[in-house]
Amino acid sequence: MIQTLFALGAFYVQFNCVSSEVLRAAQKTPENYKDLLVRVAGYSTQFVNLSRSMQDAIIARTEHTEL
Repeated sequence: MIQTLFALGAFYVQFNCVSSEVLRAAQKTPENYKDLLVRVAGYSTQFVNLSRSMQDAIIARTEHTEL
């Protein structure tokens, strides 16, 4: 699948191995998820420090949906 992605012109891929349920829980109680890291545009950051719109975008990608 990754080889096909690159054959179609992609130049990078990043994986977040966390469920959307965990991400939504982190939105509701961020104090319990301070150590939750996600990949965003080539760097890692704490999920709870992202803007709500960026958090929603990551959840949408995790669920394979559009915003």
